[in-house]
Amino acid sequence: MHDFAEKRDFIRMPIDCPAQFRIAGSDSTQSAIVKNLSSNGMLMLFDREIDPGTQLTVEIMPGKNITPPLSAEMSVLRSYTADEGNFNIACAIERILSEEEVGPDFP
Repeated sequence: MHDFAEKRDFIRMPIDCPAQFRIAGSDSTQSAIVKNLSSNGMLMLFDREIDPGTQLTVEIMPGKNITPPLSAEMSVLRSYTADEGNFNIACAIERILSEEEVGPDFP
């Protein structure tokens, strides 16, 4: 049996839900799949690398209508190869956006 101690401050919850994001300074939105989420970060699956330090505006859309979308500003910490030619994009949550800050064209 392996002895494992969680070294993170907050446990990551495995999820599998769609997200839309916009890279700061861009007018276009991209689609990704969020693979896990914690109180201060997330991991999403995307079809190409995103450079560390890139600022994103993200909206995570839960699969159930009882949970509202999560809208946030994030920064990319790292990108690394995943299965099937995709990339894991690890992000830090910089700021959760309130409903008032989220307009109809968000992200």
